[in-house]
Amino acid sequence: MKAVVVKTPGGPSALELGEVPAPVPGRGEVLIDVVAAGLNRADVQQREGHYPPPAGASEILGLEVSGRVAGFGPEVSKPFAKGDKVVALLAGGGYAQQVAVPAEQVLRIPAGIDLVTAASLPEVAATVYANLFMTAQLKAGDTVLIHGGTGGIGVMAVQMAKAMGVRVIATAGSTEKVGTLKAFLGADVAINYREEDFVDAVMKATDGKGVDVILDVVGAKYLQQNVAALATYGRLVVIGLQGGTTAEVNLGALMAKRAAIIGTTLRARPAAEKGAIMTAVRESVWPLLTSGAIKTLVDKTFPLAQAAKAHEYFDSGEHVGKILLLV
Repeated sequence: MKAVVVKTPGGPSALELGEVPAPVPGRGEVLIDVVAAGLNRADVQQREGHYPPPAGASEILGLEVSGRVAGFGPEVSKPFAKGDKVVALLAGGGYAQQVAVPAEQVLRIPAGIDLVTAASLPEVAATVYANLFMTAQLKAGDTVLIHGGTGGIGVMAVQMAKAMGVRVIATAGSTEKVGTLKAFLGADVAINYREEDFVDAVMKATDGKGVDVILDVVGAKYLQQNVAALATYGRLVVIGLQGGTTAEVNLGALMAKRAAIIGTTLRARPAAEKGAIMTAVRESVWPLLTSGAIKTLVDKTFPLAQAAKAHEYFDSGEHVGKILLLV
């Protein structure tokens, strides 16, 4: 089959379309004919040589796909049939014509969502729901700060939190993106982090209280500021390291707030844990997509053979929402 391969880690030009052996579904796995694959920050980090796949996972990039069921390995208990339109959460392998994935990580696409657009959903929906609602215990009436509000994760996080009755403060890096946060995504407060200090803006918006939860894709660069922006008993959930991996934190400030710093990843979790998350996504997030409470936002699509161009565009930071590869 055709797949995008990385012969030598580096920039977008490291991505090439090549021929690789087609996957054979193992015990409990579903084989999917891929229609589209979503781009994620983890793909960029793997392309650069900084984020190898978990042991036993495909070395092909791609953590989410949409497609049609093509076959089954032994002992698949989920009620899928060949030809079913599905999405899948992957540990790798999405930039290809086929992928084999544990059945518990596969869902039928939400009603009302087309098959290509559906590729924009599994990784971000699972990441946001698992971290905000399962781990950080965000609830209606809380206030959340979402960094990178117009990225793939941010677009889902802002809308999901709003749909769950949460007050949303979000950051973005341009006037246009701030407008998108307010007008399209429904953020209560939108902060241009290039023009104002987000801690000051958060404190002003919360009457000095701070926020209950922060979803952070930046990491070290924002650590001290994030702690300062937390409310008493606040939870900082770090899911990305775009701003580095190492920083100092004032533990006294953290302790005074009885706050928590939580670091999580999704990719390396065992299939059973991912399956539980996907079940929760199907039950809690899919209905919000079908009703229109959460809208999909796909910025651009590229053919699989133009994966390098897609990554160039991703690296530019100009996109709002998701970028997809069409297989």
